[in-house]
Amino acid sequence: MDYQDIICEVRDGVAYLTINRPEVLNALRMQTKEELEAAIDRIAADDSVLGVIITGVGRAFIAGNDISEIRIDAKGEETIAMSTQAHRLFDKFEAMDKPIIAAVNGYALGGGTELALACDIRIASDKAVFGLPEVTLGVAPCYGGTQRLPRLVGSGIAKEMLFTGRKVKAAEALSIGLVNKVVPGEELAQQADAMMRDILKNAPIAVRTCKRLVTQGQAMALADGLKLEAELNGMLAETQDAKEGVKAFFEKRAPVFRNR
Repeated sequence: MDYQDIICEVRDGVAYLTINRPEVLNALRMQTKEELEAAIDRIAADDSVLGVIITGVGRAFIAGNDISEIRIDAKGEETIAMSTQAHRLFDKFEAMDKPIIAAVNGYALGGGTELALACDIRIASDKAVFGLPEVTLGVAPCYGGTQRLPRLVGSGIAKEMLFTGRKVKAAEALSIGLVNKVVPGEELAQQADAMMRDILKNAPIAVRTCKRLVTQGQAMALADGLKLEAELNGMLAETQDAKEGVKAFFEKRAPVFRNR
């Protein structure tokens, strides 16, 4: 597929997704979302890709929705359809069985924060700014922000951000647990890549299982989550990678994982 709004490159087992609309601060339009969905579907189906890093070009990660597609006379059913389409897209980021790092390089407002929330790990530039300012326009976040934000930072902080619509700079985002790490802007790409390479040193099937356990476990009672944990570890114990990992440990060498 020829992309206009995004860049998708694969290098050494990692897919690099870049929102490339710097003239509008990488605002999301329908075409951008369609291209992201096409790219994420291709990445999910490509066994040679083991991880994903998503970022933006210029001063923004994603600075919300494209104002050219915002209408004063929008009907309720149109908003429901738009929200449902975005949910489907962001759910694919969350559900993909490969680790996804959001390298948040600048403004991540509205849908930008919501997309970052759907990723597994968030590394922020010291210039990054987060926020869900929809209440200032008389609406509420509708790309998953009201659901994912409280699960990450707790309901009290989430409600404050949602009710006030205020912006949160990188240092505060780190202090409330919205991001995992803050780095100088010029080091962002390198740091995100280094973290991904640290992840990919491990058995891919084990990383996939960890992601599944965390994602599914959040929607389960503790007892059910613990049962799933035991069952999936039973499955892992019989994989070639698990046997290689234990063997390498006893032989005091680095394991060579085959994703099997």
